[in-house]
Amino acid sequence: MPVSPSPSLPATSAAVSVSAWRWALVQTRRDLRAGSMRFLLLAVVLAVAALTAVAFFADRIERGLSRDAAQLLGGDAVVLADQPVPDEFAKRATAAGLRTARTAVFASMARAPDEQGGEAKLAAIKAISPNHPLRGRLTLGRLAADGSVQPTGPGAIGGPPPGHAWVDPGLLLGLKLKVGGRVWLGEASFVIDAVIASEPDRGAGFMNFSPRVMVREADLPATQLVQPASRVTYRLLVAGAERPSRDVARTEAPLLARFVSDSQALARSARGVRVETLEQGRPEMRATLDRAGLFLRLVALLAALLSAVAVALVSRDFAQRRLDDCALLRVLGVPQRTMAWAYTWQFLFMGVLASVLGLGLGWAFHLVFVDLLAGLVGVDLPSAGLQPVALGLVVGVLLTVGFGLPPVLQLARVPPLRVLRRELGALRPLSLGMGVLGGAALLGLLMAVARDIQLGGIALGGFVGAMLAFAVLGGLAVQALRVLAQRLAGRMPTWWTLGTRQLTAQPGHTIVQVCALGVGLLALMLLVLIRTDLIASWRSATPPDAPNRFVINIQPDQVEAFQHTLREAGVTGFDWYPMSRARLVAINGKAVQPKDHTEERAQRLLDREFNLSHAARAPSHNTVVSGRYLPEEPGAYSVEEGLAKTLGLKLGDRLRFDMAGHVEEGRITSLRKVDWSSMRVNFFVMAPSRQMPAWPVSHITAFRMPPGAKLDSQLVQQFPNVTVVDVSATLAQLQSVLTQVITAVEFLFVFTLAAGLIVLMAGLMTSRERRAREWAILRSLGATQKLLAQVQRFELIGLGALAGTLASVAALGVGWALSSRVFDFPWQPPLVWPLIGAAVGAVLAWVAGWWTLRGVLGRPVAQTLRQLD
Repeated sequence: MPVSPSPSLPATSAAVSVSAWRWALVQTRRDLRAGSMRFLLLAVVLAVAALTAVAFFADRIERGLSRDAAQLLGGDAVVLADQPVPDEFAKRATAAGLRTARTAVFASMARAPDEQGGEAKLAAIKAISPNHPLRGRLTLGRLAADGSVQPTGPGAIGGPPPGHAWVDPGLLLGLKLKVGGRVWLGEASFVIDAVIASEPDRGAGFMNFSPRVMVREADLPATQLVQPASRVTYRLLVAGAERPSRDVARTEAPLLARFVSDSQALARSARGVRVETLEQGRPEMRATLDRAGLFLRLVALLAALLSAVAVALVSRDFAQRRLDDCALLRVLGVPQRTMAWAYTWQFLFMGVLASVLGLGLGWAFHLVFVDLLAGLVGVDLPSAGLQPVALGLVVGVLLTVGFGLPPVLQLARVPPLRVLRRELGALRPLSLGMGVLGGAALLGLLMAVARDIQLGGIALGGFVGAMLAFAVLGGLAVQALRVLAQRLAGRMPTWWTLGTRQLTAQPGHTIVQVCALGVGLLALMLLVLIRTDLIASWRSATPPDAPNRFVINIQPDQVEAFQHTLREAGVTGFDWYPMSRARLVAINGKAVQPKDHTEERAQRLLDREFNLSHAARAPSHNTVVSGRYLPEEPGAYSVEEGLAKTLGLKLGDRLRFDMAGHVEEGRITSLRKVDWSSMRVNFFVMAPSRQMPAWPVSHITAFRMPPGAKLDSQLVQQFPNVTVVDVSATLAQLQSVLTQVITAVEFLFVFTLAAGLIVLMAGLMTSRERRAREWAILRSLGATQKLLAQVQRFELIGLGALAGTLASVAALGVGWALSSRVFDFPWQPPLVWPLIGAAVGAVLAWVAGWWTLRGVLGRPVAQTLRQLD
């Protein structure tokens, strides 16, 4: 009996509430000491810890990015153009009382003086106006002997003095230069004034991977690098007051919003112009981090779902054990309302306690995420807000009350007559109230955790569908086992006969255990499959032998000599493609313009030139997802599927391109899937032909520099017109990013592994007392402990193998849906996965059963049989 009721229980509702509260507090302490509620507490603590660890980290990242977004842009808003930004934009900003600054960024070769070797290196040249930057401060530093940069202080507003330059340390190391020396840019040389330690508005983009050389805007014409056909990105930075007070910031906010709105309207009518705001400040790691964030939320979501299953199982077992106690309390006069309130308060206490413990654990573990991943955003993270704390409290209480309370509340309706007739007052499998409360709890949980309808829908639908399938297939398996046992009666060992009878005598209990084991194994196998393929897709994008050099602007008459130079230097494999610059001018004979589309990406695509290529066979790193890539098919185009989706293109559409005055038209015959995060040469549009004589082409190649080779300077000297892009640092950064993300993913995986094991043990724990009674009867009839141990082993391994097989098949289905619909990576599951699932399920069920059911076989028979009386 949980606690002896007071003989003078108050009858008023207010007094009853106080009495129920005290009763619940005493019961909670006793149940925690006795261990009957520890599984429930542990399951909820793990769920809250997993959720809040991700939530704390995500909240701090978002707050940090929001705080520093203006510094990352260099202003509050930016107008970008491939030609000098029209004066109208600056006039509108000035009229609104906003500050402005200008930059021009382009790629060019920086050279060391001839007397110092004359080596050249691709650099990202940046010319700035006198009042740059508007937000944030550029930091200068000193180059240490080990190649690192030690910050020395902020740089002056407006950049270096006239005739001087600030440079990245990579340029000094690559060209063997020093501060105080000179570097040549085109026709002008500059004194190297300082080393750049950090740059607020560096931004993303291919050219920004190269070492920076920063000069004054007034010094740019002397270089003669910017010509009419040069590819330059011009930026107009716009910002409010430098250090606005709260009142000034409140006044400037609508002015800035109006400027952005007016500029976006003006940009739609000006070719090659677009407007960026704070929300677009840091896109360079977005694809990897977004995918990692989805997986982390999936892990947390599965941990929560598993915890919900564990709570439901444990609470039902908790209620089953207290039926007789509650019947006796009813005989002694305890009202139903008092009993219901007592259990409600008890589960509220458990929910709050588990939430607090989970929040503490989640905070501690989120610090590991900060250590692993905070470097990816390059900002000092601020303190977390209260939202993760509220999420943890809500989820903890939701799990305990929504999933644990419904079966326990049935105890209040136990009839007093059960003291004499124990078949009365049994727990119902499901009630309308239980279904509504549990469903509402599950829906609320998904809304709080997933934050993605597709992710939550697939996870929820997959688990609900899998549980229904487990129940149906488990029932069919029990019936098949019953038929098989009847046919083999008398011909099998005793332990096999007893084990099959145990499984088939009460099919409802067997099905519940198969479902519980199956759900736990499903989550574990699903995460193993998704994690394996996700990490494989990340690693395949940047393998250890990925190209670290890109060379562009190779002319047709240089192809043979260039390839010979590569082979002589030991380069055995390289990507090689012809490349043509073209602008899409018509689709199906109708002229297209950016203003024809409302989506910003579609407008940018139509406002720029594409890189087109041609090859008889599709690139090996591209997958044809629709249509056919037929070699030498005339008038055919293969289009990247993302471009087709953005522009609304389909197979059979005709595209017309303008290539520097030469017009080419063709029909879309295939769509290709392109991984733009890979370090390979890729194109939006390709023609399936080896030769396209009418196309004005240059060539592009990508290769991995052999160790110790010094091809960069050799290629620039032998082929002065080419541009060599060294992406070694970028590649190392990407691989470092992936290593950190993978470590974080594997770290959080431990939470779900623990939650899955808890579900396995909870599913077996519900049958502990039933097994104890049945084995006590068998032992009283002469069965030995060795025989019963064999029966138990047979049951556990059989249940685990069946649940593992079903779970592995379900994991393949749910995994395919998640990989194709949410994570967007190729799905290549092992065909032997069901066999692996059966083996893993059998082993885990055996180990979990041994731990959960330990001591049952050794319990005295007399004690167990006396409890039956």
